[in-house]
Amino acid sequence: VSDQKPLGCWSVKHGQILTCPVVCNFETCEFIAVHDDKVLRIWKNKDINLDKVFKATLSADVYRIHSLPNGGPVVLFKGGGVRTLDVLLEAPQQEIENVISDEVIKWSEAFMEGQQPVLIFATEKDGDYFVYIQKPKMKSLHKYKLEQQELSKPLSFTAYVKNQSITLLCLYSNDSVYKVLIPLQKNTEEEEQILSKSLLVNLSVSGSVLKGTSFVVLDKDHIAVLGSLDASGKKSKECLTIWNTKFQTLQTSKHLPLGTSGQLWCHEEKFFFTHGKVLTVIMYKCETSSLAAAVGKLKDSQAPDLSSFVNWDALGDEELVVSFQSQQPLALKPESKMTLRSKSSSVSKVQPGTLSAGKLARNLQDASPAVLEDRLKKLMSEAQMPDLHAIVGYVVTALINKCKVNPYYYPKDFLLEIIQTQDLSYSLCPDLMAVALEKKDVYLLQLCLQRFPDIPEEITYACLKVFLSMSENHLKNIDLDLDSVICYIDIELNNKEVKTEIVENGFSTELEQNILDTKIPKKTPLPTEGEFCPVGLRKAALLNAVLHSAYSETFLLPHLKNLPAKEAVLFLRYLYYLYVKCSEKINTTLPGTHSPTVNQIMDWMCLLLDAHFTVMVMLPEAKELLSRLHKFVRAQVRFYSELNKIEESLRELQRLNHQRDFQTYSIEVLELI
Repeated sequence: VSDQKPLGCWSVKHGQILTCPVVCNFETCEFIAVHDDKVLRIWKNKDINLDKVFKATLSADVYRIHSLPNGGPVVLFKGGGVRTLDVLLEAPQQEIENVISDEVIKWSEAFMEGQQPVLIFATEKDGDYFVYIQKPKMKSLHKYKLEQQELSKPLSFTAYVKNQSITLLCLYSNDSVYKVLIPLQKNTEEEEQILSKSLLVNLSVSGSVLKGTSFVVLDKDHIAVLGSLDASGKKSKECLTIWNTKFQTLQTSKHLPLGTSGQLWCHEEKFFFTHGKVLTVIMYKCETSSLAAAVGKLKDSQAPDLSSFVNWDALGDEELVVSFQSQQPLALKPESKMTLRSKSSSVSKVQPGTLSAGKLARNLQDASPAVLEDRLKKLMSEAQMPDLHAIVGYVVTALINKCKVNPYYYPKDFLLEIIQTQDLSYSLCPDLMAVALEKKDVYLLQLCLQRFPDIPEEITYACLKVFLSMSENHLKNIDLDLDSVICYIDIELNNKEVKTEIVENGFSTELEQNILDTKIPKKTPLPTEGEFCPVGLRKAALLNAVLHSAYSETFLLPHLKNLPAKEAVLFLRYLYYLYVKCSEKINTTLPGTHSPTVNQIMDWMCLLLDAHFTVMVMLPEAKELLSRLHKFVRAQVRFYSELNKIEESLRELQRLNHQRDFQTYSIEVLELI
């Protein structure tokens, strides 16, 4: 999520509908989905087509699948029946009992109690609400009825297990949250029991009332509620709020002007919710609950203020916000801040001992270029500073913003120093490569492609297009990292080509000669396609950086189709050259640092042919290249096919050699039949 990189995408056929959320089976690393209420699909990340994955048609409609880290998936049917996934797969058409009658399931959740999965769900019928607790492995079922609340009804539920009991929290339409305790150790089959509830917190403060839509539990003293804050005479505002249930106070809140879907999730001290058209992730940290903190009257200068409860700056305008605060004793173990990209407009007030990295970047923005670089270098030299990784991202952001304001300012050497010495990513400084593309700074782009793990496919394609379009003469005077090509590529001397041999044993008599004095006769016949590199040394190094960059085929292919035909042919010729080079040696590995692997070369060749095959077939200059490529691949297939035929014989020879003990020198002749 922080890198905003899609990792996989699957879709059902036209007319089919996914009818419950997809979950992951933590034990088998498989995805589980249900479409059209009864059709179960199970697949792994490497699967592409859902039509070809495991399919099972069930006998009853599924309401929800819950996946437990140590208990496996649990399936809840719309009739209230519950099965573990392994039991269900033994007989997919097994009959599922109807536990509820004329009731509609409104909410469900699953937990682990020891080694046993426990599933709880709430239903509604004619204005009455019921709670069911099932232990599928023990085949136990208990039903309860919620105590009615005058003129209000439950809108949302959440629950957690503690001390062998379930704490059920209910958000009601009267703007209040109630707590219900349900014991788990109930062995007797009693009649329907009515559950009494107690008021946990009333969602109103200073004349404003929060109309909540969903909520989550943060710890024993805090809950987060998503909803609309209504004030008399004012337009309602959609907000995310955090409430102290111990002291009945609003801890902090944030206006969400772009609107939400009304759903809120919480996982590992992070909020997840939609804000406008984006998924927003916000870090939070629960401090020790005290009356002084609840009413905003903390006197201890070492304690953070209310705004540090949640890192609201993750909603800042395309910038990351990190706290630079000294180490302090906290009741809960402090977690390192997480750097994210999202949207908002304001920066939280901070204590004198804290400083927002976003505010620091804006302060540096007003400094002169010389002062800016000097202050940034001092900032980076403080190795003990917490969150240094995020700070470096802000350093680069400050420099890039200065470049945008002043088109004549471009601290190339300083940017190169930062990228070479710090562990950055594209998401920490998303505008860096865009400015480098505008400046045609190919060396910086090369380093980014080699070091950044999360470059968008659009930027990767833009770099490829720039590299292919630049002339060899222009690149001659540019310093580049040539480690990926200097050991194996053919180099040009006096407008001629001299082939450098890859030597596996580290010695060659040809390499002992002075290559610089080598003269090739003018009447040397033209080399065959693939024998010499079609691009210069520096352009080859740049193209290798592109091959080294990670990508998703689905998102790169549309951009690759826009590559001009002439440059596409040139790129294919270079890929063919690399493929031939890899095939010269048994280990198919090119020497050097950041050299492309044979898999990367093959993947890019396939991508390029998929994107431009029609054009390649029509272009005269590409026909011969395609023909040579076809012949070379066909020869490779035949060669490996022959190797496969003797594979078992070679394994048998290896086994025999391991069994024998050669204590003296011997020569043995083995005949393959």
